[in-house]
Amino acid sequence: MRRVALVTLVVDDYDEAIRFYTDALGFRLAEDAPRPDGSRWVVVEPGTPGAGIGLLPARAKGQAQAARVGDQTGGRVGFFLHTDDFARDHARMTAAGVTFLEDPRHEPYGTVAVFRDLYGNRWDLLQPAG
Repeated sequence: MRRVALVTLVVDDYDEAIRFYTDALGFRLAEDAPRPDGSRWVVVEPGTPGAGIGLLPARAKGQAQAARVGDQTGGRVGFFLHTDDFARDHARMTAAGVTFLEDPRHEPYGTVAVFRDLYGNRWDLLQPAG
């Protein structure tokens, strides 16, 4: 079996990224290990181990990477957080200070609202239809 396991997310700071993804979005910290070069191997996951793609927050190195923080997909929604209870997660995330860019809307594919992460990357919170 093959699957995409991790997606790198370029960030300014490991600890602030960990706090946002675990506290505001409810992810779990799966790994946080120092590397010989002074970086860290950090993995956050939205659910139980192996249940989906994990994020690898990686601190930006150099100007080119720093320029991509918060704009990894050129302003498009680049990340999709599926939920089985949109109202619960929307309320929890709003209470935790997550910025939603629109009111929840109902589409043929499900209930959705776009939000920004702490750096400005756009995400969909989505409860699939059916």
